[in-house]
Amino acid sequence: MLNYLYARCITAIIVIFGVSTLVFLLIHIVPGDPVEVMLGETAQLADREALRTALGLHLPLYQQWLNFMSQLFTLDPGTSIYSKREISSLLAERIPPTALLACASIITAISIALPLGIMAAVYRGSRWDIGAMTLSMFGISIPNFWMGPLLIMVFSLWLGWFPVSGNEGFASLILPAFTLGTALAALLSRMVRASLLEILNEDYIRAARARGLSQLAVILRHALPNAALPIITVLGMQFGALLAGAVITETIFSWPGVGQLTIEAIQKRDYPVVQACVLLISLTYVTVNLLTDLAYAFLDPRVRLEK
Repeated sequence: MLNYLYARCITAIIVIFGVSTLVFLLIHIVPGDPVEVMLGETAQLADREALRTALGLHLPLYQQWLNFMSQLFTLDPGTSIYSKREISSLLAERIPPTALLACASIITAISIALPLGIMAAVYRGSRWDIGAMTLSMFGISIPNFWMGPLLIMVFSLWLGWFPVSGNEGFASLILPAFTLGTALAALLSRMVRASLLEILNEDYIRAARARGLSQLAVILRHALPNAALPIITVLGMQFGALLAGAVITETIFSWPGVGQLTIEAIQKRDYPVVQACVLLISLTYVTVNLLTDLAYAFLDPRVRLEK
């Protein structure tokens, strides 16, 4: 188990290093000058050069990369070019709303996916199965940037049930959580169905039914726990997609999270903030996948024995 943990940690460190370098290069390749955004097109050349020197943008690209990596190793993301605030304080304000949205989206996805997947597996080939898989197909096909405005138009503008945007309490959380959760629920329900179909034909399931257990007891006590490993894997793998979708969803609903901060920083060419936000999302994704691998190895000893 320790060797498995060591190998996964080394892989995670390599991925984080590669992602941080790639993000740095891509941000500097994007057209646009943060000095011009801050001072305007009519600013004097001397003022531009003075600000560029003060921000360290006059240095060669490799020197800027070395400075960025040194800040990364010292866990100091630096200061925002635009607002002059510490990036750590900006992230501290935005991480809780994003974490709340991610947790709410996962709860929404599980609440939708488990009943649909179980129903589709138990009634395989029936109208319930076809209906559940059709709904999941719609969920996979509809992108967040279309689902979000549609929900706003129906439930906020027409019906007036929920706020259009912002973070004004629990009511403001429902629409963005549902927007993110439906896509994950669609994929997760298909995985629940496929995993249960493999388990339901096992001998111990027949033995449980022969002992007189109800269908619900057989599913919840025997089939679902043994089908949980691939479901956990899908949840971990899709968490990164959930964070990526949060960037779009937070922008649509004006949710004050890391995703909206990323878009604002890109618009202002605030290089340090963009790098910190993308790196935070990548680090979270790698960490969740590492924990998923460890959970998989803990639940199934065959996985760590193969490593």
